[in-house]
Amino acid sequence: MTSTEQHDSNMNTRLLPINVDNIGKFIFEDPGRYFLGNWTLHLSETGQDAANLLQAAKQLQTSSSPLAFPTETVYGLGADATRTTAVAGIYRAKQRPADNPLIVHICSLNQLRKLLMPSLGSPGKSAHENLQDPIPAIYHSLISRFWPGPLTVLLPLPRPSPLAPAVTGSLPTFGVRMPSSRLALALIHLANVPIAAPSANVSTRPSPTTATHVLHDLSGRIELIIDGGPCTVGVESTVVDGLSDPPVILRPGGVSIEMLRQCPGWKNVIVGYKDGVETSTPRAPGMKYKHYSPRARVILVQGPLSLKAVAGYIESVEKVGLAKTRTWIDEDLAVPGKRFLRGFSSQGRSSVFTISRGEAVGLHNNSNGSTMNHALQAVEADDHADTIQVSSADLGKNAASIAKNLFAVLRELDLREVEIIFVEAIDEAEGHTAAAVMNRLRKAAELQVQV
Repeated sequence: MTSTEQHDSNMNTRLLPINVDNIGKFIFEDPGRYFLGNWTLHLSETGQDAANLLQAAKQLQTSSSPLAFPTETVYGLGADATRTTAVAGIYRAKQRPADNPLIVHICSLNQLRKLLMPSLGSPGKSAHENLQDPIPAIYHSLISRFWPGPLTVLLPLPRPSPLAPAVTGSLPTFGVRMPSSRLALALIHLANVPIAAPSANVSTRPSPTTATHVLHDLSGRIELIIDGGPCTVGVESTVVDGLSDPPVILRPGGVSIEMLRQCPGWKNVIVGYKDGVETSTPRAPGMKYKHYSPRARVILVQGPLSLKAVAGYIESVEKVGLAKTRTWIDEDLAVPGKRFLRGFSSQGRSSVFTISRGEAVGLHNNSNGSTMNHALQAVEADDHADTIQVSSADLGKNAASIAKNLFAVLRELDLREVEIIFVEAIDEAEGHTAAAVMNRLRKAAELQVQV
């Protein structure tokens, strides 16, 4: 380990609470355009929240250590996208591969135009004086409909580029989005620089949706975590490339292919991503490498559980995790021989019970009403414990709640030190959120089982 790495792993990481409702007042020049028009922020002159926000913005301007901040999707690990040393801090803290590009976050269209055409920021120049909008026309309809929000667009890298080279991973394009989180927008506005920000976790781990998740992964690696509460969406943004013909979805997220096709110029948009790990140079974050994985093995199960499907995986384990969606439920407490240790975790999402080896974990399949009496039955063996501890967690019943809870549940089951997690799949044909959830699960899973 180098001296620099040793120093970074021993940082004093601080949580900085900020309630966005207490930082001041957002003033919009054109309220109808909201954050797409010109706006400013009148900071509160009293109270700790505004002072904390100013402190965080100053760190982004001056420090080479990234900070974590909440967006509507997941917590991001942000740094000034124009400073090479600051961006290097992101890769170092996350242990992120150098060819995995970053998404740039902006707070206004004027900021984006100045990034694409740096001369607009020169004295005497205005973002409205350009003869041609540097934002490609193909994106205008998407920006009007989906920004601010969970949509990232690929843009041509300007020459010379004001972005640090590591932001793009040597690609001729870069991804950019305007988050809808008012706290994120206020932070970028006060820092007055575009912010490069992947998810604020160690690479390959489940994305963080709370400040506590970030602290668990990056304590000692970064100086500051803004605690703005839990994220509302739970999965990352959709990434699209409108520079190709036809336009391409590079990563599924909060904006669906059906929603994109309703916009002018996007009728023929196609899917350009794979749910597994890709080997080619990634055109966008989340494409090439294994992502979203807890330490436990993840088995994605499509259909009801069965002894034939899973018995071989649990023969020698002592702790099993279940992440349930719509049809799996815990067996009735009255089943003879079952010893439930009912109780909730500190996060309040999962319950724990034990089963005897050779006895079934009782799960029902609600879709056909049959009882899966042999589901997760362990093979008896003298050299293993006589019980298996099962941590059972509900992800939710609809796609939105499943997306919001997915990463948190995977992290919670990891904290319970389960050795294997069985996740109940959902039908990705239900819509954009379901497709995004299944994409993340396939990238996290070691194996998929069709029952």
